Amino acid sequence: MRCERYMFHCSFCSHAVLPPFKGSAFRGGFGLALRSVVCALKTQDCSDCILRERCVFSRVFEHGPPADQEGRSSGVHPFLIEPPLSEQTDYAPGDQFRFGLILFGWANDYLPYFVYAFEELGRTGLGRRVAGRRGEFLVQTVSAGGKTIYQSDTRILKPEPACELPLEVLESDVSTKRITIHLETPLRVKHRNRFFAELPFHVLIRSALRRISSLNSLFGSGEPALDYRNLVAKAERVQTVDSSLRWYDVRRYSNRQERAMFIGGMVGSITYEGDLGEFLPLIRYCEKVHVGKATTFGLGKIRVEIPP
Repeated sequence: MRCERYMFHCSFCSHAVLPPFKGSAFRGGFGLALRSVVCALKTQDCSDCILRERCVFSRVFEHGPPADQEGRSSGVHPFLIEPPLSEQTDYAPGDQFRFGLILFGWANDYLPYFVYAFEELGRTGLGRRVAGRRGEFLVQTVSAGGKTIYQSDTRILKPEPACELPLEVLESDVSTKRITIHLETPLRVKHRNRFFAELPFHVLIRSALRRISSLNSLFGSGEPALDYRNLVAKAERVQTVDSSLRWYDVRRYSNRQERAMFIGGMVGSITYEGDLGEFLPLIRYCEKVHVGKATTFGLGKIRVEIPP
């Protein structure tokens, strides 16, 4: 599956007030900005629009699969935003910040639209209104793989070829017996029709398998050849030996539903013990693509630690 992480390096042009977790502000603002710059029929609903099969906004937000595949959106989108993790809320003109954008599959071909949309978001502003204005910002540069691919002064975009993200399943005799998973942004997982405030290992692996399967089916070369039933059965035998997990509520305003919502999840760390070696490729994969619900907002960012 093609996958690339683009880093946007920005600076505020005016006073800005942002929430402690900024994913909702970036994701909501980006959606509005992308529609404003690409939509030809501004008042037309996407579901009734004659241009929807060729529209960048529709493909990114309304239809998970590319236009030549059947079916409506699966709820899995070809991008996610990694907002600044700092809980700073007040920014002065000149303050710098950066955020990540990860694109999957065909979405990498539309990188210029994403860059332009974030530039438009910078012009309209981000966060709460202060004296009638949101926090305006300038996208100074965009980088990928450690190389600068865009500069605002030249307005020339030179993207590198997107990387392939392979999934290599290790043999079960790998001797890893203990790992710690750090939840760097809220992890929102659902099991048996309810959201969990705990994270048994098999629940994490079920969510990882769903994420990997969906991304590769929609934006890669097809569903990977994994023994899902056997992996889940083995994951159920892994034990939790330490946990500092807690629930963290993220409040957001839905422009589509016109109401405030909560998209909370678990944060903290959890340590597992057992036969973990063959699960590491799945977890490492999800370190790059996130896991769980609402990943486009930046939720589900994890980091695995393996003791020496």
